[in-house]
Amino acid sequence: MKLMKKTYVFGHRKPDTDSVCASIALSYLKNKLGENTEARVIGTINNETRFVLKYFKISEPLYLNDVKVQVRNINYKKDIILNEKSSIEEAFHFMNKNNVTALPLVNEKKLLNGLITLKEIAKNLISGDINKLSTSYQNIVKTLKGQKVLCFDEEIEGHLMIAAFNSESFIKTINLDNYAILIVGDRFNIIKKALESKIKLLVVVGQNELTSDMLELAKANKVNVIYTDLETYKTATKIRFANYAQNIKIKEPVVYFNANDYRSEVLEEINKQGHTNYPIIDKKGVCLGLLKVTDTYSFEKRNVILVDHNQKSQSVEGIDEANILEVIDHHNLGTIGTSTPISFRSMPVGCTCTIIYKLYEENNIAIPYDIAGLMLAAILSDTMIFKSPTTTQVDKEVATKLSEMTRIDIDQFGYEMFKAGSTISGMTPEEVLNQDIKNYKVGEESLAISQVFTMDYEDIKKELDSYIAVLNNLEQQGYKVAVMFITDVIKNGSYILFNDSAKEIIEESYNIDNVYQGIYLQDLVSRKKQLVPNIMDAMERKI
Repeated sequence: MKLMKKTYVFGHRKPDTDSVCASIALSYLKNKLGENTEARVIGTINNETRFVLKYFKISEPLYLNDVKVQVRNINYKKDIILNEKSSIEEAFHFMNKNNVTALPLVNEKKLLNGLITLKEIAKNLISGDINKLSTSYQNIVKTLKGQKVLCFDEEIEGHLMIAAFNSESFIKTINLDNYAILIVGDRFNIIKKALESKIKLLVVVGQNELTSDMLELAKANKVNVIYTDLETYKTATKIRFANYAQNIKIKEPVVYFNANDYRSEVLEEINKQGHTNYPIIDKKGVCLGLLKVTDTYSFEKRNVILVDHNQKSQSVEGIDEANILEVIDHHNLGTIGTSTPISFRSMPVGCTCTIIYKLYEENNIAIPYDIAGLMLAAILSDTMIFKSPTTTQVDKEVATKLSEMTRIDIDQFGYEMFKAGSTISGMTPEEVLNQDIKNYKVGEESLAISQVFTMDYEDIKKELDSYIAVLNNLEQQGYKVAVMFITDVIKNGSYILFNDSAKEIIEESYNIDNVYQGIYLQDLVSRKKQLVPNIMDAMERKI
């Protein structure tokens, strides 16, 4: 039975506890409902989330770098390859059968070793060396639909000759040697001379056969012999197609792509090269098939479900190339769009896991201890143990039910979780700021808001200038406003740091006269309700 295509479930680029736990909890639910999903993360997990996963003995989800369309997702011509020792005739028939005009040539290990095209075959017919043959004994037998008589050499290389003169003239004028490949009918004098001269190969045409004496002479002189029912002209014409395909492969370096290459980059290179066909290899150099330019328009997108975000800037790289099946979020509507209708579940609650709990109830799926623990931790984290203004009665009710399921004390566990997540020991100011930073667009301007939870602002205050320098550097990178909120969960307030030129915006955002770096504002804790909207409103008034 074929497995259902996998769907990746993930949160935003700066994964917090809700983002990660929601991904895991939703994936578990979907799989219980018969789907094939896997929770992933698209950023580095913070200390708080790491504590939660360890507490409930849940493995950290694997990292998802991007969801861009790769060559492996394109419907290219898989297994359209040809052994380099195959004949030109085999190459031609293989092309015709598979409706392609080129074939990657591979060795016995299927490693790419060239490309043969219909154009090269035609060029060889018109201007190639018609007298030269370099191939295998078996290729000649197959091409001529012949009969194997004597074979002493697997490899046959030499110059083609046809016994067109009368016997006497041929014997007198033609030099026969070990490199001669002779096509002959019933001219036995010529045949005898050829066998005595120890030629490379004797091709006897037109249903003629050697006498027993001649066969013995051929064996004695180790002359390869093949019979064919074809007449002389047809044999002379067809035998050229017995040559190895590698003999007429294109001379210039072959342009190929790796199965892991991105479709967008492949299209750029195709536009530069202007070719029609490109071999596809894997990371070990094994050839997987052939990509035609027209194939690039037929590809399979990766299936994804987004949780705890719906902003393009906060999602995985390449989200525009993915097939978004569903979004579950508790934030304002963002910039992500889809080409077809999807399931979009949004509720004005303090945590995504509150919504996911409701999905478990609606589908009548039992919640195991570890999943219940993850969802409880997510709610306590996002609502700051119900102190955040984003907290709703629904969040409290769901948290209470999950607490009863797991027998976990909300206040005690919440304190331990925030304590584990608040440490910034050994981290640089840039690392601290980037733990949980989100980007927004206000008209044509960019806004960056970082929120750090810690119980000891003094650790940051000691390096205040360094933190401000990092924020000013973000301004140099194109952000009109770059702000860092250091939130103390116990005190239930935040300290504010900002890039120097954003001073007026911060003053207007929170109605402060002469704001200074590190100012503390009581009850300022929610990025969604107090940080983002206030600053965005102030920026919009300045536009």
